[in-house]
Amino acid sequence: MSPEEQQEILKLRALNVTPKQIARKLGLKVSEVTAFIKEQAEQTARAKAQTGELPPIDKCLADTRCAKRLLFEDSDSLQNEIGGLGLVLVARTTGYNRYSVCTYLLDYWCLGLKDTIGPKDFNSSKYLEFVQNSYMNFPQGYQEITLEQAQAIVFGAIDYAKSLGFSPHRDFEQSRTHLGEWNGESKLKFGRAGRPFYISGPYDNFQRVISTLEKSAGVGNFDYFGGFEV
Repeated sequence: MSPEEQQEILKLRALNVTPKQIARKLGLKVSEVTAFIKEQAEQTARAKAQTGELPPIDKCLADTRCAKRLLFEDSDSLQNEIGGLGLVLVARTTGYNRYSVCTYLLDYWCLGLKDTIGPKDFNSSKYLEFVQNSYMNFPQGYQEITLEQAQAIVFGAIDYAKSLGFSPHRDFEQSRTHLGEWNGESKLKFGRAGRPFYISGPYDNFQRVISTLEKSAGVGNFDYFGGFEV
């Protein structure tokens, strides 16, 4: 493969032309084109890792109810909504058909970051499978959002919970970097109808949460529902 052909492959690939189409256009074998693209992607990923630069974003997702509630609707207009759990997923491209993925399970009404997974490395098929499994318990499905929106949801929910006396899940230090740098300016509305609303989960210390809310928000300034599994 000549240097000219390699440059042409890179130019066409930047235009999202498939390896099969590139091979046909240049009169090369698909395996040759695929191997070259994979090698270039891995070299780029290694170079970024050495400089500390994060790999490029592939997709950011949020469950549809969370996105609608926080990003596309006035939060006060959804007062009859049951439950404040949301799931944000951030996937970065680490090579040819290789992805690094983190998820963030949020209680955006009260407790902030309840759980986080990753970074986990996948090939393309396992990546798609992981996405489907992650949103299996969200009947409204999921939708794509921007990285800035993902940051605003995750960091915003964590900051809201901190103001109420709650810390993010202990594994957040492992997945925090995956979100990239945040400017710290979230304009999203957390809580329910302007107040913290705590719904007791199966693994929560109910009395401890209520005591914390009484100290931070004040008695009578929050709502709760005990013994309800979200």
